[in-house]
Amino acid sequence: MRAMKMSGAMALVTSLVRNGVDTVFGLPGGQTYHFFDAVFQHGAALKLFNSRHEQGAAYMAYGYARSTGKVGVYCVVPGPGVLNTTAALATAYGAKTPVLCIAGQIPSRQIGRGIGFLHEIPDQLGILQRVSKHAERIDHPADAPRQVNAAFRTMRSGRPGPVALEMAPDIMELSTPVEFPALEQMPASKAPDPDLIRKAAGILGRARRPLIMIGGGAIDAGPELLELAQMLQAPVVSFWHGRGVIDDRHFLSQTYPAGHRLWPDADAVLAVGTRMKFPQMYWGMDAGLPVIHIDIDVTEPGRIAMPAVGIEADARIAVRALIEAVAAANVIRPSRETELRGLKATMHAEMERTIGPLLDILDTIRRELPEDGFLVDEITQVGYASWFVFPVYAPRHFITSGYQGNLGYGFATAVGVQAGNPDKKVVALAGDGGFMYAVQELATAVRFGLNLVVVVFNNNAYENVRRDQREKFAGRVIGSELTNPDFVRLAESFGAAGYRCHTAAELGAALRDAFRQSAPALIEMPVGELPDPWQYIALAKCR
Repeated sequence: MRAMKMSGAMALVTSLVRNGVDTVFGLPGGQTYHFFDAVFQHGAALKLFNSRHEQGAAYMAYGYARSTGKVGVYCVVPGPGVLNTTAALATAYGAKTPVLCIAGQIPSRQIGRGIGFLHEIPDQLGILQRVSKHAERIDHPADAPRQVNAAFRTMRSGRPGPVALEMAPDIMELSTPVEFPALEQMPASKAPDPDLIRKAAGILGRARRPLIMIGGGAIDAGPELLELAQMLQAPVVSFWHGRGVIDDRHFLSQTYPAGHRLWPDADAVLAVGTRMKFPQMYWGMDAGLPVIHIDIDVTEPGRIAMPAVGIEADARIAVRALIEAVAAANVIRPSRETELRGLKATMHAEMERTIGPLLDILDTIRRELPEDGFLVDEITQVGYASWFVFPVYAPRHFITSGYQGNLGYGFATAVGVQAGNPDKKVVALAGDGGFMYAVQELATAVRFGLNLVVVVFNNNAYENVRRDQREKFAGRVIGSELTNPDFVRLAESFGAAGYRCHTAAELGAALRDAFRQSAPALIEMPVGELPDPWQYIALAKCR
């Protein structure tokens, strides 16, 4: 493409569009005016969702990316604006999610001089480099196309993750000839070492009770994993980002606490796209349990414990290779359907006794949410339970912050999920404490007609903190009890629908009505002290 004269901001935004971006989240400010004007000039090619807080914009980009598989893009002013988004960048980094931060800067000739320009902070670029895969400054409009192309390659190559680009306001305004090179080709997917595949197939083929553990790195390998699991009659255990890779209605799909029950008898473990932190660190390992660990990141196998076989490869390609190799080494296997459906029933019956109120709430949401709907968790009691109770039918339909565990991340993230999936139903879980972190984004959802539903569990406390204080400090409670607004009236004041319910049956009716609304809805559910779901998460050594 021949060179065209344009501003740095126009070169930046045009490069985003050329890389397939059609949605941007953000909050305009003095140093980014030219960027947002360039978005405006692109007209229907770009949809802008302007948030009420920079953190909200970044979490929206995270939810958009996590649920669609596309890159989530947001733009904010430098300094405080960028710092407000770093929690979301850390979440995207931990959850291996492609999010692009477009950060403003102070005037280019003043960067690093400490003069005291508006929003100036020391080494903004260095800060961004520490919470992303890569961060770079665009110093000239002509550099924007190449640097944006490289950012997209970085985000999608190997282990996915967030990237940041910053541009000073004078560079955004500067007009100069800009040439757009061809888009960068993604590198070929990493194929596994054939010798390691044969070694792994031998271990799995001989195993009598193999177990498969999966995480977010397996998100695109569902059909291959199910085929291999059926060959081996191996249960597939998922947690956090691996939920839904295998439809939870299949007998081979098992939740995290069920995996703990299966762990003692496993005689081989295949780990795909997962750190496998909890089993390796807490459930117990011994010499009789060979582990085969597949990950696109060469540093992952062996991070906690050395596997019998460590395979650096794309999950889908590696599992396909295993299928072919296991076919030649596999023993005759009877179906484990009766056993594994029995385990599901046993776990459900036990949880009815131990955490019944949480189970009732999540069972109700599952019944009312369409099969292709999305659930966004939160750092709240019902959210914790959703990690192992809520049935998930497809990958990317259960959204979580994973090990970052960010209180208050959920509602803004759910707004981004709804923005990326406007024809689907989205339910966000929230505690009364966490919801107030991003309550202002109700205005964003109303403004753009994003008809997601948030269920706020109100017990006037940071319940997990209060429980821990009572148990660990002889009943002394400090800083964990809250004073709340009337959530229903608050929602209505924003222009959202508001409901209040006290039982699971009332929750079901409220969800049905909320799903018929053309605006967002808030359902407040006053609750007392709920059962502790951590008895199924912080599981003890069993091997």
